[in-house]
Amino acid sequence: MKAGSLLCFFLILSVAALAQVSSDLEIRQPARSYGQLIQVPAYSFVYSYEKGRQFNLAVTLSIRNTDLSRNIMVESVKYIDVNGQVIKDHLLKQSVNLKPGACIQYLINESDPAGGSGPSFIVRWRAEQAVYQPIVETVMIGTKSQQGISFTSSGRVLEELLPMVVNPDPSGNQQR
Repeated sequence: MKAGSLLCFFLILSVAALAQVSSDLEIRQPARSYGQLIQVPAYSFVYSYEKGRQFNLAVTLSIRNTDLSRNIMVESVKYIDVNGQVIKDHLLKQSVNLKPGACIQYLINESDPAGGSGPSFIVRWRAEQAVYQPIVETVMIGTKSQQGISFTSSGRVLEELLPMVVNPDPSGNQQR
């Protein structure tokens, strides 16, 4: 009888503790940002077979605006090789304005293994107001004979950028 009472008491305490923990849980809000510098791994080829033959891959960089109410501006996209040297600089004369929910893509052809086995993209984006962070990833795909391979890599934030500064013009107009 004593053991049953002790077990019942323990059960009541456990349920009370769980109720306390669950009432303290908060719903986490997704991170917002004013801009970021992001590195996204890519693979222009992988090694296959025992003799280390290259299996070339097409690489697609995808930048998706996940904020459904605000634009983001993609300021630069650089494709760098395994040694950190810029291969392609998609120097944007004007920032690419990505509307809410929109996506932009950059392609490296399967026939272009110039990046080596471990190139990356460096993406810089900004927003006028804090927005939900975009999804920035690469998709690699290649086929040879009846064999195919595909996989993805997610971007990593290297730097959080500060809000854009708006400087007032002496004439009363605002400039960026």
